[in-house]
Amino acid sequence: MAILLRPASWGLFSWRGYCSRGTQGRLSAGFVEALKAVVGSPYVSTAAVVREQHGHDESMHRCQPPDAVVWPQNVEQVSRLAALCYGQGVPIIPFGTGTGLEGGVCAVQGGVCINLTRMDRILELNPEDFSVVVEPGVTRKALNTHLRDSGLWFPVDPGADASLCGMAATGASGTNSVRYGTMRDNVLNLEVVLPSGQRLHTAGPGRRFRKSAAGYNLTGLFVGSEGTLGLITAATLRLHPVPEATVAATCAFPTVQAAVDSTVHILQAAVPVARIEFLDEVMMDACNRHSKLNCCVAPTLFLEFHGSEQALAEQVQRTEEIIRHNGGSHFSWAKEAEERSRLWAARHNAWYASLALRPGCKGYSTDVCVPISRLPEILVQTKEDLEAWRLTGTIVGHVGDGNFHCILLVDPEDPEELLRVQAFAEQLGRRALALHGTCTGEHGIGLGKRQLLPEEVGEAACHQQSSRVAFCRAKAPPWCATPSPSAWQLVGAQRMAISPQFFIRRSSKHAGELKEQIHRSLKIQQ
Repeated sequence: MAILLRPASWGLFSWRGYCSRGTQGRLSAGFVEALKAVVGSPYVSTAAVVREQHGHDESMHRCQPPDAVVWPQNVEQVSRLAALCYGQGVPIIPFGTGTGLEGGVCAVQGGVCINLTRMDRILELNPEDFSVVVEPGVTRKALNTHLRDSGLWFPVDPGADASLCGMAATGASGTNSVRYGTMRDNVLNLEVVLPSGQRLHTAGPGRRFRKSAAGYNLTGLFVGSEGTLGLITAATLRLHPVPEATVAATCAFPTVQAAVDSTVHILQAAVPVARIEFLDEVMMDACNRHSKLNCCVAPTLFLEFHGSEQALAEQVQRTEEIIRHNGGSHFSWAKEAEERSRLWAARHNAWYASLALRPGCKGYSTDVCVPISRLPEILVQTKEDLEAWRLTGTIVGHVGDGNFHCILLVDPEDPEELLRVQAFAEQLGRRALALHGTCTGEHGIGLGKRQLLPEEVGEAACHQQSSRVAFCRAKAPPWCATPSPSAWQLVGAQRMAISPQFFIRRSSKHAGELKEQIHRSLKIQQ
């Protein structure tokens, strides 16, 4: 098993506090004063401890702190900050809740971190239109608490209590995506501050329509752009009715193959399951210990159904028939809210349950997504690969859409084990590509999968992406962030953050049609 890279080149270090730049000094005193003039002195910090807090996420990727951190309170301040940094060629790193797993907030070239958490208002609720407008500091749980008495909710649930604009920036999904879709399906409009400081409404100011054939889908462009195109300062989101009734269930299987076969058969039978999650036997044992469950230690499915009482009875009956046909057993149904909350809390705490399997070790999480028909094959192969690489790891996934995660436990003081983790993650990504899947379904490319993107989409696609977003190495057009393509970093506001440096393979002479579309939108809005 050939190992090609040193641990340092992969960006994994033995302790999070290690920072690649120990002292601040990239920004002049005059520039720092200019930042204070925009947001006020209390909302600018160059203290080492604050910068280090903003130089890492939940991953093992080494801390790379920004040179300053600022906290704007409104979109006007964000616009002035962007224009100020753009004018001086200073990199900008948007920051949400910092719960990413791929090192997306690491300031690889220093710069100014714009922490958007103080912009936390729910600006507008339109129950009749099933929509809401939120600022970037509003988190998923805060919004659903606000909606509690409205009969509506926002279902996209990546696990972490992420900021909603950060979820839009990272194209988040989660346990409910099989029924309600991902963030791409639930964002209607975005307010974005472009690098030059201009404000753009991707669907037009105040608009909240469900469909449109008017030009390019700029909203879709910015969802998942990871902060590389601008800072999202407001999002108009699609809401859903709270279901009349909800039932959750767990069931065990003799093999991984049987569990995934049941998933495929349930979906083929058109059962409108709301959640269908897979946990392997190692993960199930960890959840039993960490969350005090009493489930069978075996490959397991967690399911949830939404609808009327009558519809749920039919869904549950049909699902149980399919599961029994595939050898499932140990059914446990949870109808009361407290029981369901306990079950899904255990699922969402899978990361911490996994870490408890090897006290003193760190966790590294990677994910892939394949066509559902290939899911049994890759899961079985992955279990075999964990043994072959002599790694301790758990598998958990949103198998309803072919996406699963491996949580690997690694001794950060063991360079050889770090190399085995890296080799396993690369092998898993390439297995997914060989099965017509993607090297990441949720987490993003980050600092660990940069070499896999060209293999997945091809050099031509990489070049097309870079030219269409007007990134360039040598000379930035007027609406580009800075002369450096890696200057615009990412919103690390949830568990799936990436780093854009790898996108740029060569220079781009012009922005083309996309630039014209954005300029037309700005002209109309002005």
